[in-house]
Amino acid sequence: SFKPYVYATAMEHGFTPNSIISGGPISWGSWSPHNYNGGSAGNVTLIMAMAKSINTVPVRLAKDHLGIGPIKAMAEAMGVESPIEAHKTMVLGTSSMTVMDQATGYSVFADNGFVGSRHGISQLVTRTGEVVYDFAKDAPPPHRVLSEQALKSMNTMLAAVPVMGTARRAQLPNIVVAGKTGTTQSYRDAWFVGFTGNYTAAVWMGNDDFTPTKNMTGGSLPAMVWQRLMVYAHQNIDLKPIPGIDKPFVDEEIAAKAEEAQKKSDDQAAADAAAERPPVLSSRTTQTLRDMTTLFQSAPVLSTPQLPETLSAL
Repeated sequence: SFKPYVYATAMEHGFTPNSIISGGPISWGSWSPHNYNGGSAGNVTLIMAMAKSINTVPVRLAKDHLGIGPIKAMAEAMGVESPIEAHKTMVLGTSSMTVMDQATGYSVFADNGFVGSRHGISQLVTRTGEVVYDFAKDAPPPHRVLSEQALKSMNTMLAAVPVMGTARRAQLPNIVVAGKTGTTQSYRDAWFVGFTGNYTAAVWMGNDDFTPTKNMTGGSLPAMVWQRLMVYAHQNIDLKPIPGIDKPFVDEEIAAKAEEAQKKSDDQAAADAAAERPPVLSSRTTQTLRDMTTLFQSAPVLSTPQLPETLSAL
């Protein structure tokens, strides 16, 4: 769930959701991060890398194009107050962060690229009615930290995560959702941080004694908790659009196209995996079995006496 800060930095450095980066194996000194499924992603667009939460892509962005400094500065500018280590592993979220940090950072995406709305006290009034503090008047005004173009690109990418990525369980009925899952080392932490045009919320789940969970990922219970909370929060309110996304309602045509693209991607992955497997049967045996299958599917049911004759003909 730290990756959006990396991608936001990339968007400000000229990348787009359709920019293609290698998701293959990478080593950065003695560190060789792996993808969740252990495989190689090949060349992928950044929007797909975000949706599928591919680890090697943000690492390659940081190593070859961005550097650690700008990413750290971006997270801090977006409101993260916990100390962020300027270490290469920070790219995948190894620095400790609070739930409020994540809610604040992601609220920038929901607030049109501005930071500065985080507060817990709206107003302080004395017994006599004197207002001694009013957030709307006394707090510094929000200021922009993401350009309009970077914001639009980021929200387009984050909105793809619940549609064709790791956060399908966070989808809301007829409302566009954007956000990112997170799962830390050894399944000790699981996150979902997301937003609509109306609300931003962060969910963290884990054990308070630092022991691993039972393989819990951000796309499971955290996304489900977030979804249940947001279904309740969005009852009987006027829906607002996510900045950079024109409609607050799910576009069925876009959703259908995303599903079709995902199916093609899955089919291609299966074909690639099949191509990499060594053959078990010879080509002649394989062809014979195919002929038998075709014959039995097209011909009427064969009686037992006919089988030897048919097999002999093959």
